[in-house]
Amino acid sequence: MNELAMMATDLTGVVGTAIALRLLFGLPLLYGILLTIFDVLIVLLFLRFGIRRIEFIVLSAILVVGVIFGIEVFRAHPPIAAILNGVVPTADIFQNHQKLVLSLGIMGATIMPHNIYLHSSLAQSRRYDYHDPAQVKEALRFANWDSNVHLVAALFINALLLILGGTLFFHASGQLASFQNVFDGLKNSNVVGSLANPVMSLLFAFALLITGLISSITSTLSGQIVMEGYLNIRLPLWQRRLLTWFVTLIPILIIGFMVGFNEQDFEDMIVYAQIALSIALPFTLFPMIFLTSSKKLMGEHVNSKLVLVVGLILSSVITILNLQLIVSTLT
Repeated sequence: MNELAMMATDLTGVVGTAIALRLLFGLPLLYGILLTIFDVLIVLLFLRFGIRRIEFIVLSAILVVGVIFGIEVFRAHPPIAAILNGVVPTADIFQNHQKLVLSLGIMGATIMPHNIYLHSSLAQSRRYDYHDPAQVKEALRFANWDSNVHLVAALFINALLLILGGTLFFHASGQLASFQNVFDGLKNSNVVGSLANPVMSLLFAFALLITGLISSITSTLSGQIVMEGYLNIRLPLWQRRLLTWFVTLIPILIIGFMVGFNEQDFEDMIVYAQIALSIALPFTLFPMIFLTSSKKLMGEHVNSKLVLVVGLILSSVITILNLQLIVSTLT
């Protein structure tokens, strides 16, 4: 299940990068997909800097994307009251299939299950004395901050993108059904009024390119961790990247030739891949909660009762929503 989650993440990275290359340079989707093989060179280049610097580079890239979307949202002047009202969950999600699909897609894109393994491994990579309780606590504190910062940043970026779309394009949703339409709409005064600016279009496409590359980096690193931990298979990272890329590429190309490399169909693939991440999430969360709540395994660092209860409730809610989506899809 976790390997499938890695493939889903890599799929979003490959397709997102290909679409970004199409927006920026006019490359056909097929060529853009094939060019993503060279992102293995980017991964290898980053690895020369060490894992700590990779963390910094990825976080910096996330912040750049956040700033880009933040600028665009700031210029759009969204209604704050409507945003706050949208944060409150409603029972309508159980009756409206489309809302459920989008909600679970956002959840999968924000709390990617493989990142739990990645951040756990990053915590172990820090230099500290396992036998010194003070150093162990300090390492765990840094790991908590690291995970929380990345999760909040991902939530922030997804929220900004959602707010931007709702503010600028809700009235023209029929015309803006794809990234290409949004790219064109950001520089079209008939769509966004005085906010129209070609620079905003380029920044949007550049942000999409960065997120695609980030997905490739994180899926490669976390895939290596899962493969070594579960299957005890050790491969050089570049071989792991090529393996994941080829396994992901085959279904992408098959679907692409079937639909004539239609951009809208490829964007739907991104949403479905993010939903797959949401479905895979409980398979990671429940074991993690039970393991970290074991006094025998965790010792003094065991979860508190509050953390255990809240974790089980939230994981159960995600599971129920996933089951509701499966049932509503089949019926």
